[in-house]
Amino acid sequence: MKKSLLYIFLLLMGAGLTGCYKDVIYPAAAIDPDGPPQAVSFKTDLAPLFNSNCALAGCHASGAHKPYMVTDISYNQIVGGGFVNLVVPKESIFYKEINGGMREYISSAVERQKVYDWIRTGALNN
Repeated sequence: MKKSLLYIFLLLMGAGLTGCYKDVIYPAAAIDPDGPPQAVSFKTDLAPLFNSNCALAGCHASGAHKPYMVTDISYNQIVGGGFVNLVVPKESIFYKEINGGMREYISSAVERQKVYDWIRTGALNN
């Protein structure tokens, strides 16, 4: 009797273990920063990102640290303030900051790539 209960227990445990699964989490796809630039809209892609992540009290809100990242003035602050280098985009102050000290606020590599592509395509107010 004890052996049959042991076999039933082992059989159930084996069935239970084979029914388990592991979640497979794939890393984010590698991004080639120097690949062909994607089309990026400042108004629909970047301004909302800056407004929600950067234009916070004490950060880049109006009257705080420049450039001010509030939606209605962020474009003029960034481009007109000398934070973008259209000749050598990787030398842009803005690009260096979001990949350096300010990286924690735009932590997604995809979002940082959008900023870089926007600069490479002329930093248009589109």
